[in-house]
Amino acid sequence: MSRLRRFIDKRSTVRMVETPASDTLSPGRVDRLSSWLFSGASGPRLVAICGFVAFVAVLSVSKIFDDGDTYWHLATGDWILNHRAIPTTDPFSYTFAGAPWQAHEWLSEVLMALVFRAGGWSGLAILFAAAVGATALIVAAYLRRWMAPGPLMVALGFALACGAPSLLARPHLLALPILAAWVAGLIRAREEGRAPSWGLAPLMLIWANLHGSFILGLALIGPFALEALVENRHRLWPTLRAWGLFSLAALALALVTPHGVEGLIFPLKVTGMTSLPIIVEWRSADFSKLGVFEIVLLEVLFLCFWRGVQVPVVRLLLLLGLLHMALQHVRHQPTFALVAAMLLAQPLVRAKNRPLEPALRMEVPWRAAVLAAVVLGLAVFALGAARLASTIVRVDGVNSPVSALAAVPPDLARQPVFNTYSFGGYLIFKGVRPYVDGRADMYGDAFVRRYFNLNRANAAALERELEARHVAWTILHPASPAVAVLDELPGWRRLHADRFAVVHARISPGASSLAPGAGGIARPSPSSSPAATPPAD
Repeated sequence: MSRLRRFIDKRSTVRMVETPASDTLSPGRVDRLSSWLFSGASGPRLVAICGFVAFVAVLSVSKIFDDGDTYWHLATGDWILNHRAIPTTDPFSYTFAGAPWQAHEWLSEVLMALVFRAGGWSGLAILFAAAVGATALIVAAYLRRWMAPGPLMVALGFALACGAPSLLARPHLLALPILAAWVAGLIRAREEGRAPSWGLAPLMLIWANLHGSFILGLALIGPFALEALVENRHRLWPTLRAWGLFSLAALALALVTPHGVEGLIFPLKVTGMTSLPIIVEWRSADFSKLGVFEIVLLEVLFLCFWRGVQVPVVRLLLLLGLLHMALQHVRHQPTFALVAAMLLAQPLVRAKNRPLEPALRMEVPWRAAVLAAVVLGLAVFALGAARLASTIVRVDGVNSPVSALAAVPPDLARQPVFNTYSFGGYLIFKGVRPYVDGRADMYGDAFVRRYFNLNRANAAALERELEARHVAWTILHPASPAVAVLDELPGWRRLHADRFAVVHARISPGASSLAPGAGGIARPSPSSSPAATPPAD
């Protein structure tokens, strides 16, 4: 009997020891997790994870190729590599052949072409995923100085989510890491009561040759310089000299482009075009349906009102200016979100009415930072190698009329064409001179407006234009009203039709034999092709 009692006691004891060990949701663990998320230090491992997650997210979606402009950017880069010169006139279209044209994003286009030659569409996917990952890494590295892991991940997630509609394989994505580093450098300079580091200035040289958004980088110097002058009224001249010298250096480097002063004023000319609202990304924000940008905006307003966040007046004016840009043109929403996340990080934390935790701002041990960087590099390399091993094959899409163009006889393809705006890039990529493409800045307001008017079932105007341009064939989106016009127009017949494109060919004996040259580029692999939205610059 005593043996049985000891056995029962032993079994009972074992159960009492094992039960807590299997309870994964014990209050102690929940408390530790909550403490880490909202009061812990954001170390280099978390920063590396944020960068890697952004890299993986972009690499796993095909949406980045949903824009027809990717094609002509590749063709431009290839043209530059083949001719070892930057084009100053249009080498691609037949309507504006020889007209002045600034390839103001030439460095991005050369980089895209080189990567495409080496790795095809998979290589391009890695390039743009790396750009977004680097942006996330830089923003997270700044936010960790002020935010605990939980708020950091939320703020970074919201900022990147605002850029989802603009997540396209075009030069603006390659400029995002520079924008993030530039803003972080300016804010750090103000926090430390000094002028920006001279090591920041060379970024402007790269930025000015990558993308026209460099003009925003120059403009951002002003508010921070003004804030420094107001704060250091007793040291006005040294402050003015330090910030003034940095501003002049940045401006001088921004002029080191193939276009000089013209390149500096080019972004201002583009934003002044009256036909921009016709292009989707240049339209105003649409709040008729709930979207990511509206959710983020409401969340930020809620937090600021709830916490009683106080933003310095100059930075508040800067945020309002960027918000105006984001509401005016949807293409500016990612810029607003990234800059706002960094500008509001410190005020949001200070609004808790308590001093910052020392752990949040402590310096990172260099060994931990190096280890995180090495692990991140190895992970990116391994995933990139796997992506290269899996070839991306492009198929028909809204901006990629692969089958439709393949159905056009080569002799006919060399003759003048009337095409959908978003098909122009693909035609250039395949060596066909288009009527129009995404380079609205070159075509100008009058031509762009006239082109879109021709697509509005105006039979007489369309027929006159086809005759005046000696157009021998058309390739249009099925939803274009011009398709129905051509179906009824004498002397034209359908050559091909699918759900992405309709091709008409002239059957009258007066069809033009004009055969413009082509600007096609070498392609290491067939192409993939997602569907895209209406015209985007």
